[in-house]
Amino acid sequence: MAFDVAAEAYGRFMGRYSEPLGPVFAEWAGVHRGDRVLDVGCGPGALTAELVARVGVGHVAAVDPSAPFVESVRARFPGLEVHRAPAEQLPFDDGGFDRTLAQLVVHFMQDPVTGIGEMARVTRRGGLVAACTWDLGGHRSPLDPMWDAVRRMDPLVSDESHLAGAREGHLAELATAAGLLDVETTELSVTVTHPDFDEWWEPYTLGVGPAGDYVASLDPRGREVLREECRSGFPADEPFEVTAVAWAVRGRA
Repeated sequence: MAFDVAAEAYGRFMGRYSEPLGPVFAEWAGVHRGDRVLDVGCGPGALTAELVARVGVGHVAAVDPSAPFVESVRARFPGLEVHRAPAEQLPFDDGGFDRTLAQLVVHFMQDPVTGIGEMARVTRRGGLVAACTWDLGGHRSPLDPMWDAVRRMDPLVSDESHLAGAREGHLAELATAAGLLDVETTELSVTVTHPDFDEWWEPYTLGVGPAGDYVASLDPRGREVLREECRSGFPADEPFEVTAVAWAVRGRA
């Protein structure tokens, strides 16, 4: 799935969670100076920024299928090698990277086993491949306050809990099927403080991802009903925290 939305919209919607997740994920993947690192499905650059900070722009490459995201990352990180391509067709030679990472991307790969296999192909023998995905299946993702409200209104709704890597153990299954060795898994979490309900809700109206598509599919009355149902789950007009949990997997190429 390509996110053909403005990078700024994605940043307001998911960047508030993916940006603090980046350092946690990069640390677990063991990224350190001297590594040549690839960011697969880089989006507007939440993880890319952390990788550049750790190893320098000349040691990082990035790829994403979304043209707006590629343009944004190119402008944000002058000199960075960036390509527009899906995970399943990485435009790199075999074994060119020490570590290849995919943050919040496996959910949207057309063929996750092929995508992770491509990540392994472009990683040197013995190098590390890592991916993380929100725990949508366990209802611990940053999107679940919204989807919980939708399910209260429509228990039969098709939400994001069926996506690849969304349930416990599925990332490891995909990584093993893709041929990774010494596969390990863990949970990663971040906690984000929202100043008020409106700041939390407004990005859902920007049409980003499946959640944004769902909100956009509602008529004005339906959106207002959903908004109020979401509001009932949070404190009124005061700051609150959302803790988001991601599954993570790593293995050797």
